[in-house]
Amino acid sequence: MKSLLLLLLTATASVLAQNIRPIRDSVGFCWRANEMDKVISFLSKDAANKYHFNSEGLVAAISPHDDFLYAGRVYYPLYPLIKAKEIVIFGVTHGTVRKAMNDPQNILIFDSYKKWRGPYGLVNISPLREKLTNSLPKDFFMVSNKAQRIEHSIEALIPFLQHYNRNLTITPIMVTQMPFERMENISAKVAEIIKSYIKEKNLKLGKDIFFLISNDANHYGKDFNNSPYGLDSAAHRIATSNDRRILNSYINAKITGRDLKELTGEIWHNNSKPIPLWCGRYPIIFGLLTVRKIVKTIAGKEIEGKLFKYSDTLTQGKLPIKGTHLGLTAPVSTKHWVGFFSAGFYLKYTIKARTK
Repeated sequence: MKSLLLLLLTATASVLAQNIRPIRDSVGFCWRANEMDKVISFLSKDAANKYHFNSEGLVAAISPHDDFLYAGRVYYPLYPLIKAKEIVIFGVTHGTVRKAMNDPQNILIFDSYKKWRGPYGLVNISPLREKLTNSLPKDFFMVSNKAQRIEHSIEALIPFLQHYNRNLTITPIMVTQMPFERMENISAKVAEIIKSYIKEKNLKLGKDIFFLISNDANHYGKDFNNSPYGLDSAAHRIATSNDRRILNSYINAKITGRDLKELTGEIWHNNSKPIPLWCGRYPIIFGLLTVRKIVKTIAGKEIEGKLFKYSDTLTQGKLPIKGTHLGLTAPVSTKHWVGFFSAGFYLKYTIKARTK
């Protein structure tokens, strides 16, 4: 009898484990509630009166996903502004995943986990995920728990989101490499499905549903095979200045379809100049294409970006947060550093009706 009970308990635990996405990175990100509280407490005191960004009209954002001890000051200005309980997250398909999954391209990647882990408890999955996988053409996506399990760009955002909203519901979407025209086609269909869901549930943009894009900016140095300016402090200044130039030109600005197409020439490919190695180069374009389509139809407006903060691991160094299990997953020097930024996208510019 005891053996049978033990077998049943073991089987139940196994099923539950399969239904809950496990934590990928237990070093760079914080998974204990009391420790996440300490992280936020430090960051809020550190940022006292430094940021004066508005949550009104905020419908989407870009967040870093680097180690909290490196990028905490860049995460922080964004997350207190997010009021919605339902978050659609566009994540990266990093090299580790591409290698393990035979380099999937031209598709989105969903998972089928029933819950995700967070520092304050389990995170619910929105019914939007099932609506998307039931409605999208089959050649637009794949479902892979393995891919989502070994990808860290979405889970990094969960502790900050859940700190401010214990009733968090997410739709995790990984974006793979694809041509701009393919992105236009897939994003149009994704936007159409999400618009239907928003109307069906009577949701308000920014208040009930929010769109979050995961990204880290330039990955510079020998380890990334990316050092066009050299490996000294002067190279660091040039590369970070280039990141800032791109952000001021394309992110801290009105978001148009033409500008997004031009942005691909800055972060995807360009034969005439070095391209910064942004890991979120595909989610940024896909996410903003999708959000722009949704906002234009539902609100009759365009979106405008606002850069909150840019920095990098070399400039920031390790934050002096004590009393947690947090650590660092990568070294930092002029030969190995990563940039990151946070930015918000607001409802702006009512679209004028066309005259006949």
